[in-house]
Amino acid sequence: MTKQNKAVNVGIDVGKQQLDVYLLERQRAFQCDNDEVSIQPLIARLKRFKLARIVIEATGRLEQPFVRVALAEGLPVVVVSPLKVRRYAAAIGQLAKTDAIDAQLIARFGADLKPVAHAPRDTENLKIKDLMIRRRQLIEMRTMEKNRRQVMPEAITESIDQLIGTLDDQLKVLDRVLDQAVDRHAQWRHKRDILTSMPGIGNTVVYTLLGDMPELGSLDRRQIAALTGVAPYNRDSGTMRGRRRIRGGRSSTRTVLFLAAMTAIRFNPDIKRFYERLLKNGKHKKVALTACIRKIVTTLNAMLRDDRKWVAAMN
Repeated sequence: MTKQNKAVNVGIDVGKQQLDVYLLERQRAFQCDNDEVSIQPLIARLKRFKLARIVIEATGRLEQPFVRVALAEGLPVVVVSPLKVRRYAAAIGQLAKTDAIDAQLIARFGADLKPVAHAPRDTENLKIKDLMIRRRQLIEMRTMEKNRRQVMPEAITESIDQLIGTLDDQLKVLDRVLDQAVDRHAQWRHKRDILTSMPGIGNTVVYTLLGDMPELGSLDRRQIAALTGVAPYNRDSGTMRGRRRIRGGRSSTRTVLFLAAMTAIRFNPDIKRFYERLLKNGKHKKVALTACIRKIVTTLNAMLRDDRKWVAAMN
């Protein structure tokens, strides 16, 4: 394959004001402003090349204007965690850091590790994703206020209670808007109907899974468990055999599945029997609960893959 026909890995370092772009196989660097007007010519410029992938860091949503336009144009965009890029930089001994150097580093990260590009998302899909992010923010604020209420003097509690009440009202409104957005989106609506057929799985769990883990239904059971962060990994060295532990994965997804598992061990007959059997066999409650999360997410994955609703197992 000639250099001219070789697929190009693009790295983009995101700043509040500008985007630094590096085309690895062309050894070409340039900048543009990080606004909708400037992004359009950038997209047109990138479309001239045969693109392997465009890798961009998740940078406090500053990357979203570019990502939205690029996905709408069908470009192979990959949004990656900055932590992964930093670890890659440390592994290859890259110590210098400027915006231009970071763009080149991100492009090299894409070429070496070949992260998979996102599937194109429609406007309504992105709206649902944004609503879920806002819902998570409101819940985090409410949790912080509830924690403050436990330690602040009584003279302050009225102010805290008022704010908690406001956040509760905002969540109710947001949940209605979110339900309406999903109702309008045929694919999300169909997936919601399948997933909520499983006892213990409500709309909040479904929306989080579909928003944060779009791979659900397209991976095998080991892959989806690893993606969730509930796959046990060995810790062995020489003759030492360590305890298997879970690590990694998507924390937001794992958190809602933890709450779903707490409900499922009470109301889902399959999960309840599974949990009780593990406890009877001497498993610690936390280990048994993690196993339940793994069973739930692998079951949901199979339900979407096979396009079928939940069916209770035979006793």
